[in-house]
Amino acid sequence: MAQSTQASALGIEAMFSQIMETLHKSQVEIAELRSETHELRQANASLERQVKEGLQLNGNGSRVHTGFNTPVPGSPNLRAKSPFLTPSSIPALAVPPSIHISSPLGDNSLVNYPFQNREIPGFYVVIPAGGAGTRLWPLSREGHPKFLLDLTLKGRSLIQATWDRLIPLSGATRTAIVAGPAHVKGITEQLPDLLAHNLLCEPSAKDSMAAIGLAAAVLAHRDKNAIIGSFAADHMISGDDAFLSAVAEAVEVARQDYLVTIGIAPSHPSTGFGYVRLGEKVGLSNAPNARLVSSFKEKPDARTAAAYIKTGNYRWNAGMFVTKATFLMDLLKEYKPEMHEGLQKIAAAWDDNSLREKVLSEVWPNLEKIAIDNAVAEPAALDRRVAVVPATFGWDDVGDFSSLADLIPAESNQPRVLGDNSLVLTEQVAGGIVVPGSGRLVSLLGVDDLIVVDMPDTLLVTTRARSQEVKRLVKKCKDQGWKQLL
Repeated sequence: MAQSTQASALGIEAMFSQIMETLHKSQVEIAELRSETHELRQANASLERQVKEGLQLNGNGSRVHTGFNTPVPGSPNLRAKSPFLTPSSIPALAVPPSIHISSPLGDNSLVNYPFQNREIPGFYVVIPAGGAGTRLWPLSREGHPKFLLDLTLKGRSLIQATWDRLIPLSGATRTAIVAGPAHVKGITEQLPDLLAHNLLCEPSAKDSMAAIGLAAAVLAHRDKNAIIGSFAADHMISGDDAFLSAVAEAVEVARQDYLVTIGIAPSHPSTGFGYVRLGEKVGLSNAPNARLVSSFKEKPDARTAAAYIKTGNYRWNAGMFVTKATFLMDLLKEYKPEMHEGLQKIAAAWDDNSLREKVLSEVWPNLEKIAIDNAVAEPAALDRRVAVVPATFGWDDVGDFSSLADLIPAESNQPRVLGDNSLVLTEQVAGGIVVPGSGRLVSLLGVDDLIVVDMPDTLLVTTRARSQEVKRLVKKCKDQGWKQLL
């Protein structure tokens, strides 16, 4: 009996020892990952700073100008009426008079771009402008979503910054925007250089496949050799040099009949983004970085995300796609034939004003609501027809107030302020973000990492840790009859 008890004790001790060893190993791995992430953040910050300053290091370590002058964007620099380009239906925000500062994302004067001309012949830019940005409510509304807001206080909204960034590649004649009826007026006001026939109005939101598919079908009907690149209207990008290089490389891969996505180098193990697993090299001399997509991964948990980053074989999926318009339609015909047929009917009638509305009303309501990833990218990846260009530029989808706070400068241990700093009074407050949109004083004492959005018609108070859950409040507002606030 004593021997049995002793053996049992030894077994428990061995098990405990094994658990402690595993725990120690995990802690070491976590420490290594934190160190690697910190180094990556520093490297990215250094790269962005060099690009912004328009300087490079030469062989002996001294700084030199690169000598490349970026063409001035065609769209005029419009001064924002307020930091948020507030719609007339909501009282104007109380802000001090502002002087226009051009968006740093579209007018770097000195960059190292490896091509003689930024314009890419035959390349069409498509900007899907949809969604209500519910995680940024009450700043973002259904009728005036986040892509119409100036979230960096630079005098340009997100869609204007997107336009500025992409217009050198295609010009106004080859830049199209897909949007819903509620946003047409705001878009045309903010983008006066947008050609009327390039604003494609979808009758209702059907997710990304219908929006991008509509643009592909219409542009293929106009130009059978069109190569399209789809870039969301509400994302922020820093580092034009790396961005334009990645797009140019993606176009070269797309010419070989691939659906190409641009993979973002992850700066941390995010659980809010999907991931792309890199496969073997495509093997194109003019696109040396391109790889086949091994697989697409849905948003992972924290442990899985950390494991992804440690391998070095994963990139964030930012939803940027470059491909021949006809090739995308071929993929649709294979994987979603009903949607292909419907979009082809719409495209055939699109440029005939007398037929467009009739065909739209008949066909559009029956189109499937599905994301482009699920509709064609994932099945095509299994058939080795999807490629990825790993990129190094800074990227953020500004998905919630927590990520927005990271984009706004602040004094050490102070909250970020999106608006007039004189309207925010704090004492012993660290972190967080305050949006003083109503014009009244917002006072905070002894509270850390809060999100306070004080709009003329509603007030939101939450924590940065819960910022992803703001959309739950939006649903409650809708359910309880507060639709006028949405």
